[in-house]
Amino acid sequence: MSIVKLNNRGVKDATAIGSITSLGNMTFIKKLTASSDSTLSFVDGTSDVVLDDTYKEYLFTWNNIHPATNAAKFSFQGNAAGGSGYNETITSTFHYAYHDEADSESGVSYYGSGDQAQGTAFQRFSSGGVGNGNDECTSGYLHLFNPSSTTFVTHFISRNSTYQDNNSVNDNYVAGYFNTTSAIDEIQFKFDSGNIDLGDICLYGIL
Repeated sequence: MSIVKLNNRGVKDATAIGSITSLGNMTFIKKLTASSDSTLSFVDGTSDVVLDDTYKEYLFTWNNIHPATNAAKFSFQGNAAGGSGYNETITSTFHYAYHDEADSESGVSYYGSGDQAQGTAFQRFSSGGVGNGNDECTSGYLHLFNPSSTTFVTHFISRNSTYQDNNSVNDNYVAGYFNTTSAIDEIQFKFDSGNIDLGDICLYGIL
């Protein structure tokens, strides 16, 4: 008896349980480590980066990203194939939960200053700035869906935890899309002020 499993590329007909386990695997592609860099960029076809139709989903994870400048805001943008400038049109939404170390402030809020409506700026990941104290940083992920499509827009979702400069934690949720049907094949990360002092970003492809 065959077993049928649905995945993001259609229907898979398998005759053994072992042949199913390979579906949905996450494959490591590239790791970039910051050392006082102004930007970290993942460009398809450059330095072993794959960001094309090899995978329909891509995942970026960042660990202990530490800014050189206090209260700097971590962000990203993309380039369509053949484009430049990291200024694609984005529509996004943003909300967050927060709690400070003194246990005096907490809440959940929509963050209108962090979303975009057909904007071309870098999309922020956090409502507040990341502290640059020795123990302060941000960690999280960005999930990019089918960026090679030339039929549909490219959607993204992100979640991250930020140690803000005001000694509070923010749990940030960002979602949106690049409003273009051109393939997105370059993603760049940066702070809105100063360099990325330390930390790493990894790229994975998901079958």
